[in-house]
Amino acid sequence: MPKSKRDKKISLTKTNKKGKLLKQQIVEDIRNCATKYKRIFFISVQNMRNNIMKDLRNELKDSRFFFGKNKIIALALGRTPEVEITKGINVLSNELIGQCGLLFTNLKTKEVLQWMEQHEEQEFARSGFIPEVSLSLTPSPMPLFPHSMEPYLRQLGMPTELQRGVIMLTKDFKLCKEGQPLTPEQAKILKLLGKRLATFKLIPIGVYSAKHGYKRFPPSNNKKENGSEEMEVINDIVTT
Repeated sequence: MPKSKRDKKISLTKTNKKGKLLKQQIVEDIRNCATKYKRIFFISVQNMRNNIMKDLRNELKDSRFFFGKNKIIALALGRTPEVEITKGINVLSNELIGQCGLLFTNLKTKEVLQWMEQHEEQEFARSGFIPEVSLSLTPSPMPLFPHSMEPYLRQLGMPTELQRGVIMLTKDFKLCKEGQPLTPEQAKILKLLGKRLATFKLIPIGVYSAKHGYKRFPPSNNKKENGSEEMEVINDIVTT
């Protein structure tokens, strides 16, 4: 059989390597922003959601967000006084640990902090999220779901059965427990029930300016808003 002309082997070594060029571009962008903007906010994001961050970027079009590898950002700013791009910014560079990012802006500090407080959004929790409240369901009909979903609910671990075309929860069922990370199945069930446990939130850690240097914000004292009962029963979600 003659060999097909379309049957060609392409070595992966011939692909273009853009990793180094991309890193150099990020470093250049950060350095340009450091000289262009008056303030740099060091922030972390609680329960990151890309769709929300996209909206926030569009809202602050005159500012720039940077989330990426801390080593690249620190390299761009400079970790020591000898290589820092502006005076005192090396202190900020050495703070870059864990999941965090930078906001370059010309807005005043008070305006930015107020803006961050106004942009908290409730979101569905993902697998691994640690809830601050315990939720459960008691045996009851579940007309919220069509009968065709009954096998899927059983697959997720819910004790359900079909009675006269209506899904019935036959036993008490724990949706989640305070302090215990959610499993993938629990996260899916909570989303089906419309229960949002996570909160998307921008948390300011510190701010840098060429005039005042880098200053950390005092830690916020967020109190738990759990009810007095350890277990909250939420059957109203599935019966209405």
